[in-house]
Amino acid sequence: MDNFMILDGRVAVVTGGRRGIGLAIAELLTRRGANIMIGDRTIDESIKTAQIVAAECGCRVEAMQVDVSDFSSANALIEAAMDAFGRVDILVNNAGVTRDTLIMRMTEEDWDFVLDINLKGAWNCCKAVVRPMMKQRYGRIVNISSVSGLAGQAGQTNYSASKAGLVGLTKALAREVASRGITVNAVAPGFVPTALTNDLPQELKDGMMKLIPLGRWGQPEEVAAAVCFLASEEAAYITGQVLSVDGGMMMM
Repeated sequence: MDNFMILDGRVAVVTGGRRGIGLAIAELLTRRGANIMIGDRTIDESIKTAQIVAAECGCRVEAMQVDVSDFSSANALIEAAMDAFGRVDILVNNAGVTRDTLIMRMTEEDWDFVLDINLKGAWNCCKAVVRPMMKQRYGRIVNISSVSGLAGQAGQTNYSASKAGLVGLTKALAREVASRGITVNAVAPGFVPTALTNDLPQELKDGMMKLIPLGRWGQPEEVAAAVCFLASEEAAYITGQVLSVDGGMMMM
């Protein structure tokens, strides 16, 4: 292994780490030497995932059921990681859901469900982890936003608002904790084939493809690489930033 983005001895908590982008993040962080706590709503599958990742990478990987929209549950996740590993160095707020529909059809429950998990869930986990990170005077927080949070997307007023909110959360928290050696950044993936994008209408997928200068969808591993960089020592002087991994969609 080269010396770039080495995380030997670091401890990371990855929410929504059972599949898709979250799983790719957990796998890469472990390959770079970090021990991992996976937080997910589905515990049985998460435990299996943790066992597979640990066997492949040789690091310690634990799993815990969590509802990030509930602060006591999010706090319990961080406490469990502290109990298991003695510290938490990296938090990746990846847990996310969609309930896409036009606003005329969107229910209040659709709005609340997405905002509670995508935005409040990240806030809950950040609040839970900030105190131990401040005590150790070190931390890396990476929030998974989206191009939908940067440009908006029809049929996603709830999702776009939640991901735009993550950008504001990232920048505000980065200012609060910078003096304690904690960086807070966001990664904004473009269109990546995951369970969240599988159900998108084909015409929407085709339309989005025309907006991608690189002419292809992204891969979970490409998002994971950006997260791993922001979690590494090489990114120690980067905070409050949003890194788009989108094939050039949001090129400014």
